[in-house]
Amino acid sequence: MKALNNTHFPNESSDYRTARNKLLEAEIALRKQTEEVAKQRRSLPLGGKLKEDYLFSEGNGKKTTFAEFFQEDKNTLVVYSMMFDPSWDQPCPMCNSIVDGLNGNARQITQRVNLVVVGRAPIEKLLSYAKEAEWNHVRIVSSFGNTYNQDYFGEREGKQVPMINVFLKKGNDIYHTWGSELTFVPPDPGQNERLADIIWPLWNVLDLTPEGRGKDWYPKIVL
Repeated sequence: MKALNNTHFPNESSDYRTARNKLLEAEIALRKQTEEVAKQRRSLPLGGKLKEDYLFSEGNGKKTTFAEFFQEDKNTLVVYSMMFDPSWDQPCPMCNSIVDGLNGNARQITQRVNLVVVGRAPIEKLLSYAKEAEWNHVRIVSSFGNTYNQDYFGEREGKQVPMINVFLKKGNDIYHTWGSELTFVPPDPGQNERLADIIWPLWNVLDLTPEGRGKDWYPKIVL
C-alpha cells in the first residue's frame, strides 16, 4: 500500500498509518464493488411496462400524467415515494431528511434525468409543507387520486412506506427498470433495510465519523 499512498497527517502514529492503509485497501475494494453493482443495475433487462398513465396533482388545479414527467431530452425518471399519509401534517422524519437532500441536489440531478417526489397526501398539504421546509427545487406531486403508491410499493397494507423506482421511456412506452427491493428482504443484524441509503447523504457523512450512525439515533424534523 506504500506505493499507493504515502500520505501522512500531522502527528499521526505509525499504528494509525498501518491501520489506515489497511482500511484504504477495503475502501478501494468497496469502490470497485460499488461500480460493479452499478454496472449490474445498468445492465438489467427492461422491467414491466408502466401499469397505467397515472394522473397526479401538482397544485393550482394542475393535473399531470406520468408520461408528462419525462422532458423531451431525458428518457429516465427517478421517483421517490415518501411517507406522507393523507392524515398527517408532516412526512416521516427520515423521508423528510431524504427529500431535503434531493431538494439540495435537484438542480444537478435534473441536468441528466427527470426527478419527482410523490406523496400520498393531498397536494395542498404537500405543497404547504414543502413551502415550510423550503423544498423549492424538487418537484412534489400527489398520488392521492391514483393507485401509483400501491402498484409500485410506496404503500403496503394501507401504510405509506419509502420507495425508490426508476423508469425508462422508449418511444411511446414507459418501462420500470429498478426498484429499491432491499425493502423486501430481512436486514442484516443490527441494521435496518438501508433501502434508501444510496440517495441519502446523511448516513454517508455519519459513516465517516468515529461515532458512526449510532444504534438508535434517527433524524428529527427541523424547520
